[in-house]
Amino acid sequence: MDRGREASLLTAAQGGDGRAFAELVAAAQDQIWGVCLSYTRNHHDAQDAMQEAITAAWQHIGRFNGRSRFSTWLHRIAVNACIDLIRRRREVLDDNAGAEVAAPTTDIGDRVADGDRVHAALAQLSPEFREALLLREWSGLTYKEIAEAQGIGVQTVKSRLNRARAQMRDLLAAAGDG
Repeated sequence: MDRGREASLLTAAQGGDGRAFAELVAAAQDQIWGVCLSYTRNHHDAQDAMQEAITAAWQHIGRFNGRSRFSTWLHRIAVNACIDLIRRRREVLDDNAGAEVAAPTTDIGDRVADGDRVHAALAQLSPEFREALLLREWSGLTYKEIAEAQGIGVQTVKSRLNRARAQMRDLLAAAGDG
């Protein structure tokens, strides 16, 4: 969506126009879904996080100042919604600790195990590195968009991405040895 169209939709949405807001969300929906799914790792939680993000964005649309793209602002809200949801789920899991899950034994199981290794490695990165890496590799944001989303400079984004990728290589290599 071009900036002119986005600006007019934002003005309308900030004036209470739900259709304008829905159009803004629709333009960012695939990106936000990808972020939610990547963070939460399951469809149900991703749907919950996405709904929370959209609701929060609608409730706070008047606070959006237009310094970044709407999609960047919504992305930040979605990441926060995912983090909040994961924290709540972790509290529930801590209460149910000790439950065992059978190991997969099929080719699909091998792919799931590989995905689990990647997610386990991602979980070991610092939150800033993990977020930058997910924004770039999963969401396809530019360095500038990542910088806006994280409130940092473009050079810092490049540094975080280089360090995150190097750590991922090391973590995955170590996981492959085990």
